[in-house]
Amino acid sequence: MNARWVKRLACMGLMLPALAHAQIDLTTFDHDMAGPRTQVLVLGTVHLSELPKDFDPKALDPLLDRLAGFKPEIITIEAIGGEQCDLAARHPTVYGADYCAGTDAARAATGLEVPAAIAAIDKTLGDWPTQPTPAQRRHLAALFLAANERASAYVQWLQLPHVERRAGDGLDDALVAILKQIETRNNENYQIAARLAARLGLQRVHAIDDHTGDNTRISDAEVKAFGQSVQQAWNAGRSEKLDAMEQQEKSLSRAHDLLPLYGFINRPDHLWLRADINAGAAMRAQSPQHYPQIWAAGWEIRNLRMVANILQTFRERPGARVLSIVGVSHKPWFDSWLGQMQGVAIVDAEQILK
Repeated sequence: MNARWVKRLACMGLMLPALAHAQIDLTTFDHDMAGPRTQVLVLGTVHLSELPKDFDPKALDPLLDRLAGFKPEIITIEAIGGEQCDLAARHPTVYGADYCAGTDAARAATGLEVPAAIAAIDKTLGDWPTQPTPAQRRHLAALFLAANERASAYVQWLQLPHVERRAGDGLDDALVAILKQIETRNNENYQIAARLAARLGLQRVHAIDDHTGDNTRISDAEVKAFGQSVQQAWNAGRSEKLDAMEQQEKSLSRAHDLLPLYGFINRPDHLWLRADINAGAAMRAQSPQHYPQIWAAGWEIRNLRMVANILQTFRERPGARVLSIVGVSHKPWFDSWLGQMQGVAIVDAEQILK
């Protein structure tokens, strides 16, 4: 009905019903679904590189035991996948020149560019035997390095007997050196995800991070002011509760057993404080250029695309058990949005970590 007819009917004394915005609850369509629900456990993690220098990866063993008890069939990590790394390399003016680690050494060893390496991985895993030989694992590790999927290469490396962790079958000395260097990295993608995947006999982990939506388009002259404005918003949003939480985290991070740390940071009350300082403080901040709100939009775009990438890992495997390991600040968004997806059930991390 056009505006002229609305006006004419009003002049005739006829009242039109109020127009309501349609609200459809999309979360109800799977209430009577056939088959099992996909079980998704989102583990909020600290960044291990920020722990004290004397951090011992053995402190993660009790955590790994709990996660192994969940029996994930798919593990995702907060890392940029090879496909997006390749995209960024082809568009350096959009994403920057140092978006991902280089693949020159792997290309020299295998002769493969990233797209070809990804295709070779898909073909190799499609014909993967139940009992792969060391040569097959070395070859697949080389392919993963060529595809810029280092954590997955490390999964293969860890499943080799120590005597077989050597050059050969596509791995040359330079690539072996990269894998040995990874062994020393305090990084949750290697020390938690890859170690757990190898322990469970999985062949890879899935990199699901995405920065294509938070590469904020502001001029070089605005960068400093943008950063200052966002930091001021966060500073203004701090509270005594948040300060106390961070002090407790620091204390727990020095323990010889990090399971209590992970139980602490995955508590709902602590997750709410993190979400509020990230998004709430930004939305409340005053800025003539609306810089904090621009940052918050980029943050949510990034999380939306990461959640979509997680869904893609189990698209063809409804009913799978999925472990998503991500920086703890992302967990509230992951739990909320993944929990709205059809056929997905969110597993209570707090219960798993007790």
